[in-house]
Amino acid sequence: MFVDSRMRALLLVIFVGTGASAASAQPPAGLPEDPDRYYTLGPDSLPREGVPKGEVRGPFVIPSEAYPGTQHTYWVYVPAQYNPSTPAHLMVFNDGQAFMNMEADVRVPNVLDNLIYRRELPVMLAVFINPGRTPEQPEPHLKEWGDRTTNRPTEYNALDDKYARVIVNELLPGLQKEYAISPDPAHRGIGGASSGAIAAFTVAWHRPDAFRKVLSLIGSFVDLRGGHAYADIVRKSEAKPLRIYLQDGRNDHRGRRGEGEYDETRDWFLQNVRLMEALRDKGYDLNYQWGIGRHSSKHGGAILPDMMRWLWRDHAVSVDEQDVVERSFNAPKR
Repeated sequence: MFVDSRMRALLLVIFVGTGASAASAQPPAGLPEDPDRYYTLGPDSLPREGVPKGEVRGPFVIPSEAYPGTQHTYWVYVPAQYNPSTPAHLMVFNDGQAFMNMEADVRVPNVLDNLIYRRELPVMLAVFINPGRTPEQPEPHLKEWGDRTTNRPTEYNALDDKYARVIVNELLPGLQKEYAISPDPAHRGIGGASSGAIAAFTVAWHRPDAFRKVLSLIGSFVDLRGGHAYADIVRKSEAKPLRIYLQDGRNDHRGRRGEGEYDETRDWFLQNVRLMEALRDKGYDLNYQWGIGRHSSKHGGAILPDMMRWLWRDHAVSVDEQDVVERSFNAPKR
């Protein structure tokens, strides 16, 4: 019998889902060599002529009590429209070095410049925070995000509340002294990629009183430190007031190492789908997008503007047709 690639993919799902042996569930043939090649940054992720630019301030360093002996480096994006007399919304990005890098896959400052100027986002501060490290350890960078050189695996992949304490108890108080930040947790979000994404979810899960928006790119909801348990935890827990956007790719790590047996607890795509289904069934304010990509930020970077619009889709607007301010670009006040 002739079996095409789609049927092979279907059979793989059936074999895995019914507990068939890994030997009988071979990956489908004909996978694309570079599934990320079609994910490119759009105009909202690039500098636009006439759009006022925000300022990225830092680096700043804070010592950690949650992880004694470590420190966290962070930077603050301050939009051109920021006014200390008006509390701003807040977005925190884990693995800050990657999200603020203007040569990398996401380029958050450009996105915020463009969307704030067009009033598609409220005036928003952004914090780019790196994983903790000792003073002797190097700062993470694009080629080494810190898994082998910093406290990143412990902070980001564990399900306890220690990293939430870093963000809420150690980072926020200093920010609130320096900037006017909305006290409403619905005006605050946190996000990341890979282990930084599960860390963002964990912060909001433990502290919905402080953060209620979660942005997850290729989230590591897998058994690195028990993250595959989240789908079951969500199903067994009362729903929390969170708004969540998940992104992953069908070619993310799929639970195999070389010729080894399949381990569904280490299948990134499967576990993202499991978490989505649990959140959906519990009635969470949820959006998600499954692409074709691998474990990279290419797809997430390409759709980041839309993810941010959706997460903040209910920010305040005026419907007064005489309101010329509301109908104008959000330019800095002189």
